[in-house]
Amino acid sequence: MRPFSAFERLVAFRYLRARRQEGFISVISWFSLLGIGLGVATLIIVMAVMNGFRAELFDRVLGLNGHMNISSMDGNVLYNYDPLVEKLKQVQGVLSVSPTVEGQTLLTSNGAASGALVRGVDPAQFRTRDIIKQHIEEGSLENFGDDKIAIGLRMAARLGLHVGDTLTLISPSSKATVFGTAPRMKAYEIAVIFNVGMYEYDNGFVFMPLESAKTFFHTFGGVTSLEIFVAQPHRFDSIKMNLVQALSQTNTRLLDWQQSNASFFTALQVERNVMFLILTMIIIVAAFNIISGLIMLVKDKGSDIAILRTMGATRGMIMRIFFMTGASVGVMGTIFGCVLGIAFAKNIESIRQLIQKMTGTDLFSAEIYFLSHLPAVLDWNEVLQVVLMALTLSFLATLYPSWRAAKLDPVEALRYE
Repeated sequence: MRPFSAFERLVAFRYLRARRQEGFISVISWFSLLGIGLGVATLIIVMAVMNGFRAELFDRVLGLNGHMNISSMDGNVLYNYDPLVEKLKQVQGVLSVSPTVEGQTLLTSNGAASGALVRGVDPAQFRTRDIIKQHIEEGSLENFGDDKIAIGLRMAARLGLHVGDTLTLISPSSKATVFGTAPRMKAYEIAVIFNVGMYEYDNGFVFMPLESAKTFFHTFGGVTSLEIFVAQPHRFDSIKMNLVQALSQTNTRLLDWQQSNASFFTALQVERNVMFLILTMIIIVAAFNIISGLIMLVKDKGSDIAILRTMGATRGMIMRIFFMTGASVGVMGTIFGCVLGIAFAKNIESIRQLIQKMTGTDLFSAEIYFLSHLPAVLDWNEVLQVVLMALTLSFLATLYPSWRAAKLDPVEALRYE
């Protein structure tokens, strides 16, 4: 299609400014513009929130858990693991290997009780984890050691605990006494209270020095797993293959973070794709509004089209005039939606806080959504894809009405004028 002439632009934009008797057509055009704008904005906002939600979960899950975990094939404790740790550290791409003891336990304090997951980690390695270092609410990581533990802020608030208080842990396994079997229990001092912003960890995890965990769970010097941290957790295929070769002569199994959280992250991806398809329908509906508005405009301007044809306007000129009229609605709507969506996504947490204050309701409960705030990460490639999709649908919506206008017979249009 050749460039639009000044005459075609003049007529097209004149048709966008409807006179009083053409007001209904103008209303349809405005609704089409708003529909496309809101569709584009909604799609950008939802994709940004889904990206933010996924990124926040990645940062927290991968920051607190090993990117890969090695455990015994039969579920038993790993003994004499030091040579294996040294061997794994030699694999290219492996940053660190952390022995871990993990088990379920019952917590009691101030007359309250609840279950929790206790994870025994090496104090020196625990102090280097950025996700913990950057989210300390009380205490210091320097005090984490011996029989001093770290708990989450929500657990501390729920049990009424502060740094320096004691928390009693009761093991699910029992010990034999002269009076029969009794559960093992021990009181630990709280050295650190953290708040990583993920409800599951802030409310249900207790971090304990590795040696204390070995003693509490009676692993007799062994560990339940080895956590491996790699340089590129999102692209670990080659590293994993090298690790599998290093473990070939051992009775162990290797699970990466994708396998450990497969159902969770698969559900996120499915939800993201479904939301994209559903919200795309808003833009498609708005595109149909462009079609209906243009068809009505063509019918209303039948005599004008006939006069233009008799004055020498070609069918191509008529088609370009109405194409530009409809496309202008789509372009303006897309620009409006893009600006609105980006601005909303950039300030979504502030908007959420404002709405919560006005309504007095919790719009983003951490107990349900795992995170304590509403994240949003704009992917500019996705924004570009949304814009291109909206423009493509808008342009396609103008083709049929423009073709109808170009095919209009001047004789028939002026017969009864």
